[in-house]
Amino acid sequence: MDFDFTHYMLTEWRRVKAKPPASSLAAEAYQKRLAETSENKLDASDIVDDYYLNLLDWGSCNFISIALGNTVYLWNTSNCSTSELVSIDEEDGPVTSVSWAPDGQHIAIGLNNFELRTLRGGHRMRVGMLAWNDHILTTGGMDSLIIDNDVRVRAHIVETYRGHSQEVCGIKWSASGQQLASGVKALAWYPFQSNLLAFGGAEGNRCIKLWNTHTGACLSSVDTGSLVSALLWSKNERELLSSHGLPQKELILWKYPSMVKMAELKGHTSKVLFMAQSPDDCTVASADVEGSDHDTINCCTHTEALNLQLYPYYRM
Repeated sequence: MDFDFTHYMLTEWRRVKAKPPASSLAAEAYQKRLAETSENKLDASDIVDDYYLNLLDWGSCNFISIALGNTVYLWNTSNCSTSELVSIDEEDGPVTSVSWAPDGQHIAIGLNNFELRTLRGGHRMRVGMLAWNDHILTTGGMDSLIIDNDVRVRAHIVETYRGHSQEVCGIKWSASGQQLASGVKALAWYPFQSNLLAFGGAEGNRCIKLWNTHTGACLSSVDTGSLVSALLWSKNERELLSSHGLPQKELILWKYPSMVKMAELKGHTSKVLFMAQSPDDCTVASADVEGSDHDTINCCTHTEALNLQLYPYYRM
């Protein structure tokens, strides 16, 4: 598969990490500079246009993994090179999820045929969500099951959770490994408070909510105006980044706990479905999907173009 991309090394963020100016003209200039530093794109095709999948991840090795149809590619962000990691047989594909292990040396790949790349059994339908907790790989499937897999042993299934009635589109372990959140796709544990969870709703509920998992109290709710596809907390600042589908097609930076909107990143031209954070917390990769119908003998034939962008993660 051919890649056609332009990649500019991100250095500007170090010179613009101060708080944006208050005046409207100065703020416009700041937003223009923000846009100029977000032109790092990897154009590809065959990404699956599906909100319920997890096709982008950034490992501690500083490689980005991206699933395009039946193939998983690696993008080395240090030298801008790409390589094919693995291709799946047609009867097993497409790839439905990718997730780097904490060590950055192993990657889990979920398939449409309800299997993992090397772990067999457990799910009866596609595996769309993956989450690591040390040596435990937790998987979520269209069969509504959540399964804990110990990747060190052959009999890998150690726990099965059956609380959901629909496809599991989001799972996330807390940093302590003591709590597992599941349900909506956009889930993010606050790094400075172990019992604080941010989650975002889909089309029917376009809010970002903050939840105290010990008391069950909803601490805050913000209507974003569009589908929330992913959430990322900064590991160094009290900031939350959200990605959005239609109609906004953007990334929004929020200040915690006030949840005041700090910046809007508008580089995408279509719904943003996937987002991943760099190991140093300075950059975010986000992917949108643009679909165009083609009249063929087969109905529902689409050609998608992936727009993968790298944004400097601003300290304000």
